[in-house]
Amino acid sequence: MKTKIIAQNVKNMPWEPRPEGNKEIVWRYSGNPIIGRNATPSTARVFNSALVPYGDGFVGVFRADDIYTMMRVHLAHSKDGINWDLEDKPIEWVDEEGKPYQPFYAYDPRLVKIDDTYYIMWCTSFGYNPTIGMGYTKDFKTFTRLENAFLPFNRNGVLFPRKINGNYVMLSRPSDNGHTPFGDIFISESPDLTYWGKHRKVMAATDGWQHLKIGAGPIPIETNEGWLMIYHGVLHTCNGYVYSFGAALLDLENPSKVLYRAAPYMLTPEADYETIGFVPNVAFPCSALVDTDDGRIAIYYGAADTHIAVAFGYVDEIIDWIKKNSKLYHGDDNIGRD
Repeated sequence: MKTKIIAQNVKNMPWEPRPEGNKEIVWRYSGNPIIGRNATPSTARVFNSALVPYGDGFVGVFRADDIYTMMRVHLAHSKDGINWDLEDKPIEWVDEEGKPYQPFYAYDPRLVKIDDTYYIMWCTSFGYNPTIGMGYTKDFKTFTRLENAFLPFNRNGVLFPRKINGNYVMLSRPSDNGHTPFGDIFISESPDLTYWGKHRKVMAATDGWQHLKIGAGPIPIETNEGWLMIYHGVLHTCNGYVYSFGAALLDLENPSKVLYRAAPYMLTPEADYETIGFVPNVAFPCSALVDTDDGRIAIYYGAADTHIAVAFGYVDEIIDWIKKNSKLYHGDDNIGRD
């Protein structure tokens, strides 16, 4: 392995070797999906979720649409990253004074550890309009909700795993109040997770599988080649939207700068659990685990807004694939002061 990976090392991550004859850059876990319908008495579908190593296993913040089709986030634990014990009740939030501070809705969470604190980002309500909610926990028992990061409308908030040039840095996708028919990836900085500025465009929707909109996926992975950013892109077909995912490399000290961006998708809905479900034809990446010693990666993604699935690969191979298939587009820049 020639790529140096600077990330939380996960030796006990789930893994399945590449199937014989498989030529794909990432391959699906043969046991997909890992969570089925009606996982608990109150939850109908669990998908688009995030997890981290914790203790001798894993902990996650999972999107669970309940039996009223209301969007919530629930806590879950696992010994192996595959079999999950999902709590039936949503996470209960308090504000910084310890008072209850529940979101009206919450979905598509991301989860990252910075120093000794676990930060959670999700799409939340701001006057019933979507924006990026934020909170943190140190023990996965008490969850403190912070002020919303941005004004409406915004989605896909993804915090980098360390400060860059002294500031926290977050990717997001400005949107609208509906099933947004547009969207580019932007980046913002904050000294304190409260006041956000220095907004820059990172990447624009382009053509083909990502012509309609794009959004950041798992927490970016720091390597000596740059930040590995896995993201989703959306194609508008005559039969609806199709969500696939691809990858790009961003500059380490100026992540608004795109170094390489693969033109093909990395994974697109093809398996039955991706093409058939509550929302067909969706593969939506939200989380990744990495073994920094050998570069193995496990990518967790929502499938058809119904299930959670896993794909495996190697960081080295993904970075080589990005470079060999790179195409920069108009809008892949750090425009922000026009």
